[in-house]
Amino acid sequence: MMLLQTLSFSTLSILFVLIFIGGYVSASGVGLSCPDWPLCPAGLIPLQEFIIEYFHRTIAAITGLMVIITMIFTLKSKQAPQGMKIASLIAASAVIAQITLGAIVIIERLHAHLVTLHLGIGIILFSMMVLVTLYSRRIQNNNTKESISNLEKKSTTVS
Repeated sequence: MMLLQTLSFSTLSILFVLIFIGGYVSASGVGLSCPDWPLCPAGLIPLQEFIIEYFHRTIAAITGLMVIITMIFTLKSKQAPQGMKIASLIAASAVIAQITLGAIVIIERLHAHLVTLHLGIGIILFSMMVLVTLYSRRIQNNNTKESISNLEKKSTTVS
C-alpha cells in the first residue's frame, strides 16, 4: 500500500506543476505557439519557438499516464475503500476529458469558454487526486497502527 501512497502523491505533485505550467501558457499567450495537435510542426523534437507549449504537452501526457496508472492500482487494491475507487475513476475520466478538450482548445484557437472549461475540469481532476492521496495516507496509517498493535500483542504473549 506504500506504493499506492507514493504513486498518488507523485501524481498529485506533477498535476500541481502541470496546472502552474498551464497557467503560464495561458497567461503568457503562447497557447497557440504550437498550432498543431498533438505534436508541433517540427514533430517530436520541437523548434525553440514551440518549447513552452511542447513542455506543457509533454508534462500533460506524463500526468495523464500517471493518473491512469494510479487508477489501475487503486482499483486493484483490496484495501482501497469505495470512495477512493470512485475518486480515481473520476480523475481518470477527467484526464481523458482534459486531453480531448486540450486538443479542441487548440483546434478552436483558444476560445475563452473552452479554456475556462479546461481549467474547471483541471480543478475537478486535482480535487479527485487530492482525495485519492488522502485515502492512500489513511490506509497507510491504518496499516501502520495494525502493525504496531500486532507487535504489541506478540511482545505481550512472549513476556
